Amino acid sequence: MERYGNSGGDSGVSSFEIGVDYISVRFSGSMRTYRYSYRKAGQHHVETMKQLARSGNGLNSYINRYVKNLYD
Repeated sequence: MERYGNSGGDSGVSSFEIGVDYISVRFSGSMRTYRYSYRKAGQHHVETMKQLARSGNGLNSYINRYVKNLYD
C-alpha cells in the first residue's frame, strides 16, 4: 500500500492501493482495508477516488459523501 499524502493534514485515510478497476483504502487507526470497485461503487467514483488518492487531498471527504458503504 502507498502512504496517503494528506496535504490537508486532517484526513482519516492513511494509505491506498490502486488497481485497474478498484482502489483499496486503509483508514488511520485501523488495520482493515476497504476495497472500492467498479462493480459496487461504480467506475466514475473509483476513478475519482484514484485521482484524489494520487493528489493526497479530499479522499476521505469524498468517501464519506459518496461511497461510504459501497465497498466490496
